[in-house]
Amino acid sequence: MPLLEVKNLSVAFQSEGQFKKVIHNVSFTLEKGQTLGIVGESGSGKSVTCSAVIRLLPEKQAKISSGQIFYKDTEQLFDILKLPDKKMRDLRGNRISMIFQEPMTALNPVIKCGYQVAEILKRHQNLRSTAIKAKVIKLFKEVMLPTPEKIYNTYPHEISGGQKQRVMIAMAMACEPDILIADEPTTALDVTVQKTILDLMKKLQQKYNTGIIFITHDLGVVAEIADKVAVMLKGEIVENGKVDDIFKNPQHPYTLGLMACRPPLDSRPKRLLTVRDFMQAREELNIQNPELISHKDRKAKHEAIYQQEPIMEIRNLVKQYAGKKALFKAREYFTAVDNVSFKVYPGETLGLVGESGCGKTTLGRTLLGMITANAGNIIYKSQNTTKLKGKEMRQLRKKIQIIFQDPYSSLNPRLTVGSAIEEPLKVHGFLNGRKQRKARVKELLEKVGLESAHYNRYPHEFSGGQRQRVCIARALAMQPEFIICDESVSALDVSVQAQVLNLFNELKEDFGFTYIFISHDLSVVRYMSDRVLVMKDGYLVEQAEADELYRNPQQEYTRKLIEAIPEGK
Repeated sequence: MPLLEVKNLSVAFQSEGQFKKVIHNVSFTLEKGQTLGIVGESGSGKSVTCSAVIRLLPEKQAKISSGQIFYKDTEQLFDILKLPDKKMRDLRGNRISMIFQEPMTALNPVIKCGYQVAEILKRHQNLRSTAIKAKVIKLFKEVMLPTPEKIYNTYPHEISGGQKQRVMIAMAMACEPDILIADEPTTALDVTVQKTILDLMKKLQQKYNTGIIFITHDLGVVAEIADKVAVMLKGEIVENGKVDDIFKNPQHPYTLGLMACRPPLDSRPKRLLTVRDFMQAREELNIQNPELISHKDRKAKHEAIYQQEPIMEIRNLVKQYAGKKALFKAREYFTAVDNVSFKVYPGETLGLVGESGCGKTTLGRTLLGMITANAGNIIYKSQNTTKLKGKEMRQLRKKIQIIFQDPYSSLNPRLTVGSAIEEPLKVHGFLNGRKQRKARVKELLEKVGLESAHYNRYPHEFSGGQRQRVCIARALAMQPEFIICDESVSALDVSVQAQVLNLFNELKEDFGFTYIFISHDLSVVRYMSDRVLVMKDGYLVEQAEADELYRNPQQEYTRKLIEAIPEGK
């Protein structure tokens, strides 16, 4: 008997007074010490399925309409769906644990990290307070947190995203569970942090012989960690089997699409394939042999770009943040951007990569004037923008726009998307009258692949990829010359990401935009960029033409970043 067996599971959610089935007869098994990868796009049913396994579905909005979920511990077999609530609470967090996708929202911001892990041990194990604290610190050491004793008394906002995820792993592994459900645990992390977390999970799995269900949209990550894989589409498992078999001989068009839509590291297609291409089997696209950008064409393009005068020149830029001031001691300062200099040319896409905390986002926002530099100069078209104030800065903001990382938080939930896109047009007095502005907004919606009929819809009515298209439309509203993309595809599924990257390239061809493309995803940066800058601890440590940088990195730090990219089988 397997450790976990899900049989013909169906889940329905309430919509407009009726229950509509969203999970359809899903079945899979998990053995001790085995990792099952569940992959698919947002909305495919991955997280709902696993929430049903641990019985965390919202009671009033969802119900399990059919199926069985068997869990076998050392002594007996349970049907999880028939267990009384008290028995389920005894299992949850103890024998079956879960690591949630976003550690910042999963951790309580007003309780110190050590106390949150200790709470699990108090609930499930009969230990004294001193023993609980000692065990939490031991767990923090196991998950390789620096200074475990200090982090025990630290609040979540005081540590990095990777460290928060390690706290979540320590919490999930506190009671040495039989089953660990990991819901997109590495999606928002740097490639180096992601690799460390994956290696850590493998190590803990081997130590405790834990069965892991690993939920993700990235088949490259699945190839790194899983033994078996189940591919989900619209609430159904459309393909499953051993990882090697699925990667070497995928059968379903959806699986083929998920594998193909990641930017390749060994070629440069003119257009990334998307899941939709495979599902629609469009004959006009040569899926097996997509059209590539030749080295000759790329070289000719670069010669044309770099013989121009720079559109922006950054000279010895410094940005510092003041730290806490201790009594009788001088205030300490943290240098986020340290003496950075580079040039950006018209029509260029300049990639900016590095780990979290290296200064990428601070640099991007300083270029836009959202953050004031402590020293150095930013020259945009012969104008020193660090000296601009008030009206002059607002005039500059028409020309330089930013697309933020999170499309959920960068749109006002109380404004329709039409109003959100129209807002900068009103602020800057662009076009005469609301009728003209509305026509312009509808044109922009269509330009980014949405419909003019979406004008009156609110952000919550759109998917993540659609919201990011709205943010792109808003950035385009003022007809900018220069766009800073700050991790603007990192939160998207690989298939939606491919669509948005194609859109960026199409807009670049149509309007001649200049981009700074900030990301921790090096495969995406290589595909999008003409040149790449590498940042570490506020410094620029390396810069080169994108293909040359990946082929022949000069710095050990750059090599480490490239080696951490999940390549799949």
